[in-house]
Amino acid sequence: MLLGCIADDFTGATDLANNLVRSGMRTLQTIGVPAASLAADVDAVVVALKSRTIAADAAVAQSLAALAWLKRAGCRQFYFKYCSTFDSTPQGNIGPVAEALMDALGANIAIACPAFPTNARTIYMGNLFVGEVPLSESGMRDHPLTPMTDANLVRVLQAQSHARVGLVPWTAVAAGEAAIRARFAALVTAGVRLAVVDALSDTDLYAIAAACADHPLITAGSGVALGLPENFRRAGLLPQRADAADLPRVPGLAAVISGSCSQATNGQVEHWIASGRPAIRIDPMEIARGANVAAAALQQATSLLAGAPVLFYATAAPDAVKSVQAELGVAEAGALVEQALAAIAQGLIARGVKRLVVAGGETAGAVVQALGVAALKIGPQIDPGVPWTATLGAQTILLALKSGNFGSRDFFAKSLAQLDA
Repeated sequence: MLLGCIADDFTGATDLANNLVRSGMRTLQTIGVPAASLAADVDAVVVALKSRTIAADAAVAQSLAALAWLKRAGCRQFYFKYCSTFDSTPQGNIGPVAEALMDALGANIAIACPAFPTNARTIYMGNLFVGEVPLSESGMRDHPLTPMTDANLVRVLQAQSHARVGLVPWTAVAAGEAAIRARFAALVTAGVRLAVVDALSDTDLYAIAAACADHPLITAGSGVALGLPENFRRAGLLPQRADAADLPRVPGLAAVISGSCSQATNGQVEHWIASGRPAIRIDPMEIARGANVAAAALQQATSLLAGAPVLFYATAAPDAVKSVQAELGVAEAGALVEQALAAIAQGLIARGVKRLVVAGGETAGAVVQALGVAALKIGPQIDPGVPWTATLGAQTILLALKSGNFGSRDFFAKSLAQLDA
């Protein structure tokens, strides 16, 4: 095993694994820290944690446990993956986890680079942009759990970190690998341990990856991972692979579960419903009143599933989300929805669903845990950042775990159509 990765949510883990597979690394995603060694013959493992929004000390403990397992597995380099919109709060968790991993690995510097230009996430002078607008003016400003109100990642990361945070500006990145390395050296001399790195294109990401070939730890979104396989090839450690994305064909019923309330997912739900496809809304207020919403939804879907895939959605516009949170509390509202959607997922699998699309990082985490998924083989890309995956074990289920912010407007229908192409 060459690369050991730790992701702070489940859809983010598949996003990272997708980029590794696209670049020719056979990749496995585990759900949590494995209890034992893996029998699978793979080049990279991504340990998916559900640590993005928990207390910082708990996130650090989980991440260090994942690191210890990956070190025992013989990994040569390590990667801490967070969202391309740097989802966090002033209290953590990105800074505390990054520093703890650096200390455990003896790293004197690590980058911080959530850029993913393919999905319109770029960094310039330390400021993160979503498309043409700063992060703080994007839909992430209204995120129910991690509202991002400052686009300057140097400031955001410094507020979370004990270590000094610096910047590798785009002028250095554009000059190439040697200039980036020189900037790293200058920052280390100045006492900087965490370096936010500008990136405007995939060319920049490949240059950054090359400059980090000898770094024990990389912290980033999924974009920088595009260039890491080539580092291993140059070192003679990784052959060219044409079959890295192969998955088994799995017939069966299909469904979509959506818990994300992002702008992108709201558009995807709207598109599905406008196309005349069956959809069942999950109302958190009904759950709070004690109704068995999951059972009712499954009963309603029983006659529909045989004819077409069904969407189960708790997705709502920001104002509606805030109204529910004001009445139930942020944590309680999220937990109620996650539990209901996880119960629906269990019921769907019991009814013969073998192809399942799940939208939202917290929702995906709840679903895979409820289904008892231990590991996923990463397959072909649907949209940038989102692949199909196959569960390992006696019963194979195909899962597409979509970050709330990712995917085209027709993503749900397109993903299911891809399996029959």
